[in-house]
Amino acid sequence: MSLMKSAVISLALLLAGTAHAGGNAAAGEKKAGACIACHGPNGNSVNPSWPKLAGQSASYIAKQLADFKAGQRKDPVMGAQAIGLSEQDMADLGAYFSRQKISPASADKAKLTLGQNLYRGGQADKGVAACIGCHGPTGAGNPAAKFPSLSSQHTAYVMKTMKDFRSGARANDPSKMMQDIAGRMSDKEIEAVASYIAGLH
Repeated sequence: MSLMKSAVISLALLLAGTAHAGGNAAAGEKKAGACIACHGPNGNSVNPSWPKLAGQSASYIAKQLADFKAGQRKDPVMGAQAIGLSEQDMADLGAYFSRQKISPASADKAKLTLGQNLYRGGQADKGVAACIGCHGPTGAGNPAAKFPSLSSQHTAYVMKTMKDFRSGARANDPSKMMQDIAGRMSDKEIEAVASYIAGLH
């Protein structure tokens, strides 16, 4: 490949800028109209029961949308929203929201010690693995493995999610990893770690 051709390709990629993990952020922004009512115009939901999508990995968002469409993850509202989406739509929406900046949240100081201990060290006597192993020290997640970013997520949403995994209401986790972990945790422990996660930045 000539130096000139290489330079042209590099410039084209740089100018494209909005393409991300197979999706196009500019296209995703145009398709996000139905999402903003619950998740906010930039992916920062006001209602703590609805997740923040800002800064979430594109691959994770696309997977969740695909799971809602296929019925592998159950929610009447999201199932209806996802049913008409193509694979490209999902990739574009993922690319758009992944580029948004998440609004910071904070942890409840009264729950900080327990939450931090569970997140960083787990609970060996109950077989509860440390969250840090999959979601990282700052809660950034692992996009390649489709482990979500947790940083600054709403406490209420994380609590609901973990309780749904515990009850089996949500079961789209790989190898039932989250169902197994949440199934060994008490309400107090779930609340503490969810609060700690909100404070991760």
